[in-house]
Amino acid sequence: MPSQRRIERHQLPYYLKVFNRITDKPMGSIGNVSLDGLMLISQLPLLVGARFDMRLKIPGQQGVHFIDFSATCQWCREDVTPGSYDSGFALVAPPADYVEMVDALRYYFSFHSMAASA
Repeated sequence: MPSQRRIERHQLPYYLKVFNRITDKPMGSIGNVSLDGLMLISQLPLLVGARFDMRLKIPGQQGVHFIDFSATCQWCREDVTPGSYDSGFALVAPPADYVEMVDALRYYFSFHSMAASA
């Protein structure tokens, strides 16, 4: 059976929380991420086809950094964990700081070859 995924996704061992940018209420956690989309794990199903204004709150040494973006829900299904739902989102014009975060996560969670000792 051919896979529907056209974009490589990277699994995250820890979850980043996603908030509704308008209400500041938590929407769920990122399950995986790519430059063009993400999978959100939530306690409630989300409306497929709807556009959501989202915010990531990234902790740092100089306080919390916000990454604001909009995304459209492409699909939603019940997770294998009872009471949880997985939703796939396509980002609408991802901002530069989102792209930087994805690149940083990809680098952080990738294996890199070590230089040979002399």
